[in-house]
Amino acid sequence: MAAAAAAAAVGGSQSPQAELPAPGLALDKAATAAHLKAALSRPDNRAGAEELQALLERVLSAERPLAAAADGEEAAAAGGGGGAGAAEEEALEWCKCLLAGGGGYDEFCAAVRAYDPAALCGLVWTANFVAYRCRTCGISPCMSLCAECFHQGDHTGHDFNMFRSQAGGACDCGDSNVMRESGFCKRHQIKSSSNIPCVPKDLLMMSEFVLPRFIFCLIQYLREGYNEPADVPSEKDLNKVLQLLEPQISFLEDLTKMGGAMRSVLTQVLTNQQNYKDLTSGLGENACAKKSHEKYLIALKSSGLTYPEDKLVYGIQEPSAGTSTLAVQGFAGATGTLGQLDSSDEEDQDGSQGLGKRKRVKLSSNTKDQSIMDVLKHKSFLEELLFWTIKYEFPQKMVTFLLNMLPDQEYKVAFTKTFVQHYAFIMKTLKKSHESDTMSNRIVHISVQLFSNEELARQVTEECQLLDIMVTVLLYMMESCLIKSELQDEENSLHVVVNCGEALLKNNTYWPLVSDFINILSHQSVAKRFLEDHGLLVTWMNFVSFFQGMNLNKRELNEHVEFESQTYYAAFAAELEACAQPMWGLLSHCKVRETQEYTRNVVRYCLEALQDWFDAINFVDEPAPNQVTFHLPLHRYYAMFLSKAVKCQELDLDSVLPDQEMLMKLMIHPLQIQASLAEIHSNMWVRNGLQIKGQAMTYVQSHFCNSMIDPDIYLLQVCASRLDPDYFISSVFERFKVVDLLTMASQHQNTVLDAEHERSMLEGALTFLVILLSLRLHLGMSDDEILRAEMVAQLCMNDRTHSSLLDLIPENPNPKSGIIPGSYSFESVLSAVADFKAPVFEPGGSMQQGMYTPKAEVWDQEFDPVMVILRTVYRRDVQSAMDRYTAFLKQSGKFPGNPWPPYKKRTPLHPSYKGLMRLLHCKTLHIVLFTLLYKILMDHQNLSEHVLCMVLYLIELGLENSAEEESDEEASVCGPERCHDSWFPGSNLVSNMRHFINYVRVRVPETAPEVKRDSPASTSSDSLGSLQSSRRPKVLQRENSGTAQVFSLVAERRKKFQEIINRSSSEANQVVRPKTSNKWSAPGSAPQLTTAILEIKESILSLLIKLHHKLSGKQNSYYPPWLDDIEILIQPEIPKYSHGDGITAVERILLKAALQSRMNKRIIEEICRKVTPPVPPKKVTAAEKKTLDKEERRQKARERQQKLLAEFASRQKSFMETAMDVDSPENDIPMEITAAEPQISEAVYDCVICGQSGPSSEDRPTGLVVLLQASSVLGQCRDNIEPKKLPITEEEQIYPWDTCAAVHDVRLSLLQRYFKDSSCLLAVSIGWEGGVYVQTCGHTLHIDCHKSYMESLRNDQVLQGFSVDKGEFTCPLCRQFANSVLPCYPGSNVENNLWQRPSNKNIQDLIKEVEELQGRPGAFPVSISSETNLSKEMESVMKDIKNTTQKKYRDYSKTPGSPDNDFLFMYSVARTNLELELIHRGGNLCSGGASTAGKRSCLNQLFHVLALHMRLYSIDSEYNPWRKLTQLVEEVNSQLGNEEQQPEVPILYHDVTSLLLIQILMMPQPLRKDHFTCIVKVLFTLLYTQALVALSVKCSEEDRSAWKHTGALKKNTCDAEKSHEVLLSFVISELSKGKLYHEEGTQECAMVSPIAWSPESMEKYLQDFCLPFLRITSLLQHHLFGEDLPSCQEEEEFSVLSSCLGLLPTFYQTEHPFISASCLDWPVPAFDIISQWCFEINGFTERHAEQGKALLIQESRWKLPHLLQLPENYNTIFQYYHRKTCSVCTKVPKDPAVCLVCGTFVCLKGLCCKQQSYCECVLHSQNCGAGTGIFLLINASVIIIIRGHRFCLWGSVYLDAHGEEDRDLRRGKPLYICKERYKVLEQQWISHTFDHINKRWGPHYNGL
Repeated sequence: MAAAAAAAAVGGSQSPQAELPAPGLALDKAATAAHLKAALSRPDNRAGAEELQALLERVLSAERPLAAAADGEEAAAAGGGGGAGAAEEEALEWCKCLLAGGGGYDEFCAAVRAYDPAALCGLVWTANFVAYRCRTCGISPCMSLCAECFHQGDHTGHDFNMFRSQAGGACDCGDSNVMRESGFCKRHQIKSSSNIPCVPKDLLMMSEFVLPRFIFCLIQYLREGYNEPADVPSEKDLNKVLQLLEPQISFLEDLTKMGGAMRSVLTQVLTNQQNYKDLTSGLGENACAKKSHEKYLIALKSSGLTYPEDKLVYGIQEPSAGTSTLAVQGFAGATGTLGQLDSSDEEDQDGSQGLGKRKRVKLSSNTKDQSIMDVLKHKSFLEELLFWTIKYEFPQKMVTFLLNMLPDQEYKVAFTKTFVQHYAFIMKTLKKSHESDTMSNRIVHISVQLFSNEELARQVTEECQLLDIMVTVLLYMMESCLIKSELQDEENSLHVVVNCGEALLKNNTYWPLVSDFINILSHQSVAKRFLEDHGLLVTWMNFVSFFQGMNLNKRELNEHVEFESQTYYAAFAAELEACAQPMWGLLSHCKVRETQEYTRNVVRYCLEALQDWFDAINFVDEPAPNQVTFHLPLHRYYAMFLSKAVKCQELDLDSVLPDQEMLMKLMIHPLQIQASLAEIHSNMWVRNGLQIKGQAMTYVQSHFCNSMIDPDIYLLQVCASRLDPDYFISSVFERFKVVDLLTMASQHQNTVLDAEHERSMLEGALTFLVILLSLRLHLGMSDDEILRAEMVAQLCMNDRTHSSLLDLIPENPNPKSGIIPGSYSFESVLSAVADFKAPVFEPGGSMQQGMYTPKAEVWDQEFDPVMVILRTVYRRDVQSAMDRYTAFLKQSGKFPGNPWPPYKKRTPLHPSYKGLMRLLHCKTLHIVLFTLLYKILMDHQNLSEHVLCMVLYLIELGLENSAEEESDEEASVCGPERCHDSWFPGSNLVSNMRHFINYVRVRVPETAPEVKRDSPASTSSDSLGSLQSSRRPKVLQRENSGTAQVFSLVAERRKKFQEIINRSSSEANQVVRPKTSNKWSAPGSAPQLTTAILEIKESILSLLIKLHHKLSGKQNSYYPPWLDDIEILIQPEIPKYSHGDGITAVERILLKAALQSRMNKRIIEEICRKVTPPVPPKKVTAAEKKTLDKEERRQKARERQQKLLAEFASRQKSFMETAMDVDSPENDIPMEITAAEPQISEAVYDCVICGQSGPSSEDRPTGLVVLLQASSVLGQCRDNIEPKKLPITEEEQIYPWDTCAAVHDVRLSLLQRYFKDSSCLLAVSIGWEGGVYVQTCGHTLHIDCHKSYMESLRNDQVLQGFSVDKGEFTCPLCRQFANSVLPCYPGSNVENNLWQRPSNKNIQDLIKEVEELQGRPGAFPVSISSETNLSKEMESVMKDIKNTTQKKYRDYSKTPGSPDNDFLFMYSVARTNLELELIHRGGNLCSGGASTAGKRSCLNQLFHVLALHMRLYSIDSEYNPWRKLTQLVEEVNSQLGNEEQQPEVPILYHDVTSLLLIQILMMPQPLRKDHFTCIVKVLFTLLYTQALVALSVKCSEEDRSAWKHTGALKKNTCDAEKSHEVLLSFVISELSKGKLYHEEGTQECAMVSPIAWSPESMEKYLQDFCLPFLRITSLLQHHLFGEDLPSCQEEEEFSVLSSCLGLLPTFYQTEHPFISASCLDWPVPAFDIISQWCFEINGFTERHAEQGKALLIQESRWKLPHLLQLPENYNTIFQYYHRKTCSVCTKVPKDPAVCLVCGTFVCLKGLCCKQQSYCECVLHSQNCGAGTGIFLLINASVIIIIRGHRFCLWGSVYLDAHGEEDRDLRRGKPLYICKERYKVLEQQWISHTFDHINKRWGPHYNGL
């Protein structure tokens, strides 16, 4: 520990023991310790204590060059570094020894642990740890469990999830304050305190003496190491000190883990004030201690903290200069009431009780807060330790130590108090910190453990003023970033707001403090104190007002803003976290009637704060134009507390509402936001950039809406219900700037709005009114109804996954509110309104998640467009909901046409809000509706169906909510006389609907058509209903009417306000003053306005009826339904919910109007009787003509475009038909041609680039678009059906011995050991691993076109998902990924036709012909010598094929670069492609030719390319295996005599399929069919012999002798050569001559097969042995000659294939059971050739019998390849692998992954496993899959595919209970395997279609 301690121990001290030689030291320590322990155990232990002190003084001496080490590196450089380390270890050793009191330290630990009453788990973890949270068991929302406790407890069926800890945490198992006891795990269920014995005194006695010194020593180091430079100390220095202290802190941490007994000792040490005083006072002789104390004081001072030594001095001090004057002013009022809390000094008589309290002085109220901010007095080790922890910015080790102590209750209380005492200091350090993120996490890591406990929080609140401290600290924190508000009155505003651009807000630095505040407010006892404390409420409202009006947006009118500020993120986050969350916390405690008082308090101070705000910004009644802020937290506090008061506390609303004037002010800003939303959506703010749209979206987005738009709309509803309706309605149209549009004239001038925005603003205004009047969220809906409405709205927009629904439904943000995600009501409502659609697969491979879709009855009865509009973030979602609704109605046959949004009856209003409905019954609204109906009927511009829809909706709402039925029809008869001076007689919509309006006087521009008319003579200014407009073309000012001033100028509002309320009908209202300021009117002078009088003669009813005619397009289309069926009026069945379009809406409204009044009914009938005059013809003005022409032109352009598109489509179709035709060029040569069509000469290809078609020629070859990829899929075949499982324990491991690739490798290396290399390379195939697979999309192109296409791709700067330099491209037609072009061999089909004719030559002649043809070198129609374009391309594609795979997969020869290698590689490419096609067909050919693989196959072209190159290597005819197969060789002995040279591979060891490919590729192309059949027949004889040999080796000695005997008897029968018994006996007798069967003594048991061989089982064995060869051959025949494959049953596959290949003689009868031997056709006498073949084997087995036998038994029955089998539950994989360590660096990798092909564990992106810049996953993908890797990312549950140099995320095969992926395990719900998805993945792997199906590829740069 101390560098100096080394010197001391060696002899710098009085004690003689130190001079002992080193070896004795350890023993001596123990002795000393034992001696001291004995001394201290005596009753009088003073001497022992002093001796111990002296020893500790010496060992733990702090006089060491730590400061030097921290300042510079010189200490280390001088070699001091090592010394220091050694000395520290030495000191720790001493401590351990002393604690153990002479015994062994480990035994001591064990002894202490025995006394641990472990009731709590308390395991502390740091960030990124995987923990669990169970909502069913949690009392506090922050509850968390470690994995061990979680799995040990019983949480089945609970609502739990796994999560990655963000900030760190601790396990709460065993803590009944935080969780229910039922959830405790087995270890912590027992309350074990009773049966734990008492701790013996002497066990921990030494600890009590040693630890204080040890901790003091630690504190001294911390003091030493902290150099307070002028600027902030650099991270590096602090970290260095911390590194030096690592062992000490770890030692302390280990002590805490010893359990309860040791913790209580530590608690005593840490909290004992006497100890602290004695050791740290800095008095005394020790210079070192003095220096240390001085450093401590300096550190305090530099932190801006005073150390109150003397009360008096401090009392006189002014508030420290560091605080802004504003704060002091602000607090003067705020904290005056807190005086009574200052009495804590009096309680503080007893020193130990006052633990954690600071000395407080009676100060004037403003400096009281200074004491919170600036005074710290440390009285114990714990306090100073925390001080340094904060100073060093919460080092992880220290935090963990402090938290590990928490299970000790006494410590917990002391520590919490200390933490609170340092709260202000924490805030200051946090603000200065560079690493504020890390620090925030560490702070919350601590505070969440302390404040989640209600009991503790209450105690600290009472004893330490926790609430005062928190609120004050938050206030101080925000004060550092205040700026002047620019809202409203920029020059004179006194309001200050936070600046969202400051780091404090941008980086969310405030969140730890706010989250603590929210956390403690969730405790009822604490929240109550807060709500009762007026002073605190004032301060808090003060804090909230800092956010009122922040982030102000000013509309850009001229240019686009240069720099789009992104501060709005910070602003929304701040309002949500700092204002809304605490508000929800408080609201959750105001649920019952008894809490009325709290609400009154909040509302009172909220209104005061609002009043102050209005005064500060100089607000009168006009909001400043062109600016908007979305942040009005004070309004929202007010609204939410009002809502709670009415809903839960039965408060009378009027008792908490302010006067009318205040209400008028309150409504202005929320209304401004609603109007601005409409402006933003009308693109009027487009010059402000995208961010303003972002704000509009965030404001309504699900996480924010219930803290933002919902309270705003509710507040407007409250204002509307209490203010004069005419005033409110006119304000709305005024704010939305559409007043000028509401005129009867066909043209008007709008001074504040451009014409193109008018329509959408009008729609906005009407939509807003509809929402305002229909929404019942806070006006009477119950919580469950709200939840249901929200859910229906979200589901109607789109089908949703369970998690997105949870995310989209705004839940009450306060976690204790009851609606928890996944809570009972959520699930039950969901199942009531939605059906679950299980995840399905589309053929394209796109994977769906499990979705919820609305039930039919929801569409039928609950779809609510109003709610949808309110909740849509994107406007397109409204359209999407309507489209889905339309589709439902069509499908269910309820309504065929285009429906309108349905009208829905609303939940009844809460009585307090009844006034809201007066809006529907005010003349202003009726005039607007009348005007709009008239304008729509007359086709004025800028009106839309949407406007009409909203107008009708409002009328219908008015009818539904009419105040009172008309009591007496007669009363209204005298209507016209009475109301000669106004538009409408009264304010009831029902009666106003029938009121006729004859003439209206309007002001119009002189150009308007109305001006041309002469006004009727009778019109005068007082004519009935005439109307005169004011100076501005405001709509419809009435003359002599009490309501003439409806749309009065807003500037007059204040003056008129009293009159509006009194509704006086005096003439006074008519006075119109000119507008006070001009800053509103648009630039440019308005054209002259003149007055015109329009003849209207309509009422709302007549307009509706005419509208019905207009909409239906028929005259007299409306007929009152009650004339036929009077029942309608008596028992009206008006559904709650109605579907239909405009026509049905009009009919519904007329019916309701008739129902509500007889008078209306009569008038409707009257109107219908008069034949309606035609609608007046429309006068087309020049401007309109222009727009009409435009429309027409557009229409024509559209038609032209359609025509072109159609033409193009038909062309493409015909082209596709030719390209994709069954007889398409893919099988160009094998075109099946009947003899009748000899005229077809050559295959024709279409080039998809230039569009020309023609044959492929040598000069201009055509090629197939192909993708070459290396594949190891074949190598993964195994010989057993049981798929391998992914290992999930240490025991299960996967060894790849039995894979196809491994077996073939072993075989090849065995052959190479004993035989000649060149011969070995002809005896087998390679390419099981890293073979090249060629696939095509079937499209062709000219090779020169392709080259120019590639050139254009190269120059294309767009980022593609592929690399053009590597030759990659996408097919120009179908966009499939490709990387090469395979030249098509020019061939003529006639010739092909001739080749196919069967010839009658016998087999001997054919064999000779084959041999001759093979010997003829390069006999090829295209001579290679002359370099043609074709041959060049063939060469280049061959190069591509070679480069596709790695060198190690093509070089198997012992002599590198030998031509044999290339030869082997080339025929193996053919083998790979055939084998893979067989696998794609399911491993057999039973399904016949109808396979997609055949359609797109390019094997034919591939064969030509390979054959061309194979012919370059002629096999020396000496060694041509064809000879050995077809001729008897005479001189056998010469070979054996030649001992030195390695022999050739015996023919029986050859792989027959490889021989087939060699023979065929050596033939000149195109091949003749009879030659092909001949080769197959010859090879079948060899294959059959191999099968017999293998069978003979497999069976037992007895079987062999029996068979040998039976076969020998039949040898002379006629067809002995075709009897397997005879042949088998012959083989056995031949091989018995050698040693093959000999050494069976040892091997007997292994080789004997347990089954007894019957003839049937033998036959089956032989057939199975031969089948793979027959399958490959049939496929080859199918591709070369285009013959269809027959389909068959599995059991007859052998016979069908052999007859298809021509092996079976045609006259063969099929009655008796099929015998495989009948296919044999021996070219030379069978027994001779067999004995010749056996002779070779015998020669080899003479020396190597074992290997000889192994080589004979070939396993040819491979099962299909599979990926590993995965466990059902993802958790089993996760728990095993996420903690598994990397084999290279033995650390747990950050991103572990596992290969799904072979089960290897790899580190994704891990640097530890990097080799030559390749990371491990990439390397593994090359080794395991030749470039294709499939990895499961353990921490994300996602599968990632690596293909060559690209990768993509494939998706997940694990889904949760709702059929959803959980990428990155964010939700942490249990996941289960989705078998279908896994099948799809496996299918894509086997069929090599990853490149085509997955679209999002990116380069990985070898970094995965």
